[in-house]
Amino acid sequence: MVGQLGATTVAAVGLAGQIFFLLNLLIFGIGSGSAMFTAQLWGKRDVPNIHKVLGLALALALVGSMLFVIIAEIFPTFALKIYSEDPQVIAIGSNYLRTFGFSFVFFAISATYSLILRSVGEVRLPVIISIFALALNIILSYLLIFGKLGLPQLGANGAAVSILISRIIECTLLVSFTYIYKLPPAARPREMFDFNLAFAGKVLKPVLPVAVNEILWSLGITTYQVIYAHIGTAQVAAVNIATTISDLAVVAFMGIGNATAIMVGNMIGSGKDDPAQIYAGRSLVIGAVGGIIIGLSVWLISPYILDLYRVSPIVIAYTKALLLISCSFLWLRMMNLIQFIGIFRAGGDTRFALILDGFIIWLVGVPLAAIGAFVLDLPVYLVYALTLSEEMVKWAIGLWRYFSKKWIHNLTEIVPN
Repeated sequence: MVGQLGATTVAAVGLAGQIFFLLNLLIFGIGSGSAMFTAQLWGKRDVPNIHKVLGLALALALVGSMLFVIIAEIFPTFALKIYSEDPQVIAIGSNYLRTFGFSFVFFAISATYSLILRSVGEVRLPVIISIFALALNIILSYLLIFGKLGLPQLGANGAAVSILISRIIECTLLVSFTYIYKLPPAARPREMFDFNLAFAGKVLKPVLPVAVNEILWSLGITTYQVIYAHIGTAQVAAVNIATTISDLAVVAFMGIGNATAIMVGNMIGSGKDDPAQIYAGRSLVIGAVGGIIIGLSVWLISPYILDLYRVSPIVIAYTKALLLISCSFLWLRMMNLIQFIGIFRAGGDTRFALILDGFIIWLVGVPLAAIGAFVLDLPVYLVYALTLSEEMVKWAIGLWRYFSKKWIHNLTEIVPN
């Protein structure tokens, strides 16, 4: 829908979304790191400690979200100038970010509860509520972006208002139904926050590397966006369009990664290391085969999706080249995603994952992309191709780690009964 408003608006909303992208991965790092604990604790049905882990994760997520609210509400222009020097892009993006930023706290609460619910096998409720919130967001976006049914025509800011409303409703419904149905994470505040520094230290020792991992990786991805933006507005618009389309495929594999983490974590917590290894291996095969099939499918339908965008022919040309590269390497990215989210974290191997995922992007991907853009003056799609070099390195080392079985650690043994 935003694509109907032109390349400048697409670029502005895409770059403003990078602020949320950083928050999203911080919350995901905290939540998924905590979920690896709760998945293993659920394997031995240790509900009291699950409540404490939830409370610790929620406290950290709320602190992190408030820092990003401050950036979005007080320093949006400063934040966006890191990515672009285009005054129109900065003006549109700042206005969008000020409205969008109010949703960050609600997102932090919803994401934390959702990850913990999934880790104990309660998958249906988050899925149903997410589908409802997404549908509401789509409908409201259409009405407010284009001013339908007598509502004001807000343009890009209409998308931000729609996200805010849907996130508030999503958070309210998810937390309410968790307690109405008395699901495992439905703890009283005293049960959630009844932990001491010793407990927090034991939990945070493997959890913090996950959060640091996500921060380092997300900053690397954000650096890629800075590089694309300095190549030109048309180029960064093309990257944002291509990313939006390819993410249709990525979300399916994030689901597989999360499902793998639940199964593997439950097995390790129950002391069943060999079945955990088998489940993890099957998921890697699904990632490889599925990545090839879905990558081809996305490439075949992409021309029809691109017809919906009202942007210049040069933006479309860049986007097609970017999509060809992205879809060709989708299998590789998805295997890595499953390795890090579904296997290493579920096995408590977070320090190794931090070294491999958090640092390789800075040692390989970012330097090569910068050289390609600023030294070799390559077109944006070849610069994007250079960023995939980090995926190749992570894939090779990650497979070695998987077959070594050194990633399996029973975290329930370090949490007091």
